[in-house]
Amino acid sequence: MRPTHGRIQATQFFMFLIINYVIFYGFSFTFDIPKTFSYYILLLIVALALPISQVLLKFSSNILVRSLYAASAFWLGMSAYLLILFAIYLITGFFIQIPAQIAGILILTSALVISLYASFNTIRLEIEQLNIPLLGLKDDIRAVQISDLHLGPIRKFGFIKKMVNKIIYLNPEIVFITGDLFDGSAKLPDDILKDFNRIKVPIIFIMGNHDFYQGLNEVSHFMSTTPIKILNNQTVEFKGLQIIGVPFYWDSEYLEETLKNIDYDQDKPTLLLYHVPIEFKTATNAGIDLQLSGHTHAGQFLPFSYFIKLMFPYNRGLYEYNGSFLYVSQGTGTLLPPMRLGSRCEITLINLTVEKP
Repeated sequence: MRPTHGRIQATQFFMFLIINYVIFYGFSFTFDIPKTFSYYILLLIVALALPISQVLLKFSSNILVRSLYAASAFWLGMSAYLLILFAIYLITGFFIQIPAQIAGILILTSALVISLYASFNTIRLEIEQLNIPLLGLKDDIRAVQISDLHLGPIRKFGFIKKMVNKIIYLNPEIVFITGDLFDGSAKLPDDILKDFNRIKVPIIFIMGNHDFYQGLNEVSHFMSTTPIKILNNQTVEFKGLQIIGVPFYWDSEYLEETLKNIDYDQDKPTLLLYHVPIEFKTATNAGIDLQLSGHTHAGQFLPFSYFIKLMFPYNRGLYEYNGSFLYVSQGTGTLLPPMRLGSRCEITLINLTVEKP
């Protein structure tokens, strides 16, 4: 059964409440803070800050609401490091006795420094370049892939302008957006995508799960004044390359069934845009030469990178199977905590080259 956005937010709140309870309990011990009524009120306010800001963003995206969202999202990411450091403190306590107050100061300071560094990493847009040979391709194609921008309360006009400047500098012949262009968490201005009009080459887009949270009608409205073309189980051709776009769907076997109903020539070079990096072998057996995906963010920041590897065997970079390729972008933006540690925000320059038989 497909989870609703509201159900996801409710689950996030209860998880955030538990996480904050553990953190507050840890600091109440290290700093000897009494568990008064005010203590529990503050705990509830901190736990509610993120879901409340998410609700408010649906109605208004002013600076106050965006600041509340950004601060609570940052705290969510920092909470992960606080939990890890508290766990280390408890384990090392069996061997080394550290005064509680000193431990609390070290834990708080270390988590803050790590989180600030991880946030700083999201400012940079790195260029990832790769060459992929495709059998049957008539001419080389210079393409750019962007993915998982998550345009919303944190990333808006300034981020898009910076990204578009880099894309124009790379001088591609075509641009692919492999889902989650929108975050789905905020009310956005009608001209949010205006900078894409500066890109004078075809731009192909497929829907990711967060784009559906934003709403198909709203996404189509934003794109109506741009050159961005949405592919919905459709095929277009560019310089002899078949490009298939399949939108996100929750069913793990959706791609296999969908490709059977799309009209394309399996003997011609074919590129598939699909948000989630799954069913790679299925796509290969269906005649797909290259699949471009995103979704994973490469875990975005440690230690979640390791969990993502368990969930998605194809989680970042280039993979090959029986002569076909899958490339998984680390993502151009970020989701929730604006942090990158062990991954990076990337724009991918893909040189599709002619492979001789």
